[in-house]
Amino acid sequence: MKTIKGPAIFLAQFAGDAAPFNSLDAIARWVAGLGYRGIQIPSWDARLFDLAKAAESQDYCDEVKGVVAAHGLSITELSTHLQGQLVAVHPAYDAQFDAFAAPHVRGNPAARQQWAVEQVRMAAVASRRLGLTAHATFSGALAWPYVYPWPQRPAGLIEDAFEELARRWTPILDCFEENGVDAAFELHPGEDLHDGITFEMFLDRVGGHARANILYDPSHFVLQQLDYLDFIDIYHDRIKCFHVKDAEFRPTGRAGVYGGYQSWVDRPGRFRSLGDGQVDFPAIFSKMAQYDFAGWAVLEWECALKHPEAGAAEGAPFIARHIIEVTEHAFDDFASGSADRELNRRMMGF
Repeated sequence: MKTIKGPAIFLAQFAGDAAPFNSLDAIARWVAGLGYRGIQIPSWDARLFDLAKAAESQDYCDEVKGVVAAHGLSITELSTHLQGQLVAVHPAYDAQFDAFAAPHVRGNPAARQQWAVEQVRMAAVASRRLGLTAHATFSGALAWPYVYPWPQRPAGLIEDAFEELARRWTPILDCFEENGVDAAFELHPGEDLHDGITFEMFLDRVGGHARANILYDPSHFVLQQLDYLDFIDIYHDRIKCFHVKDAEFRPTGRAGVYGGYQSWVDRPGRFRSLGDGQVDFPAIFSKMAQYDFAGWAVLEWECALKHPEAGAAEGAPFIARHIIEVTEHAFDDFASGSADRELNRRMMGF
């Protein structure tokens, strides 16, 4: 059995222009001081990381690892959530998602997609250079505007959307295979891969690709009202990354899962800091230990109420308390006896 590594923290929600959030060295010092042991790096944030340089230069990757290690930290994964989103964008979202792309490809969906694909491919190479085995990303979405079947969807629409999504991702997954890295899709509303069924639909169309895997985040399943513990039982062999994020769902007589177009603070389903929501983390960490999850427990802080620095400070000890140091022995080994085939046969009446 394996003990989960952690606590770690995703830096995306904390990076900024003011110290200590404006450089890798400074933010690493800050998170180490809070008790974290690992960092998940957003590959799009040039204040922290140069993705193109990392894909080209082993020396640069060694330098990055050295900066992180100087603070007693490890890199858990790189993330291409924003670039992965742009691998597949429905035209309804062109204007909103353009801001995720480099300025020179904005307003040009074809160029933007090509840029995004290259970004994710570079992340596969950079991950290998950094000695990482998993990578966090989004799938993008072509079918999401049609998630609720009214008006009735034309026959084959969803199937065609998933065929196209698989066509775009298969060569990217092949690149991850070449670099020995798992691509872990965060199953997230707004993505075509947002639950178990949609992941299976995609997996079927990429031929069960070994590098098509899952970033497990229970908060998104709370908001969808999906059984997030049963999910681990079903898909544990594909879970390669783990975001530790809390959420709550408190429906009223006025609003439910869809949220009434309200802001996050007013929605029945909203993200919360660790321990402030409804996620059963003791059960989740128990299942992760049961199934030998060998990755990192990574805080992704998103809360509609609490200050981010307070959430970060509380996150490290929260995760540390929940990590189960797995046993090497059965609790009743003291009462065990040596193997005796003849005794076994007598006990069964043979």
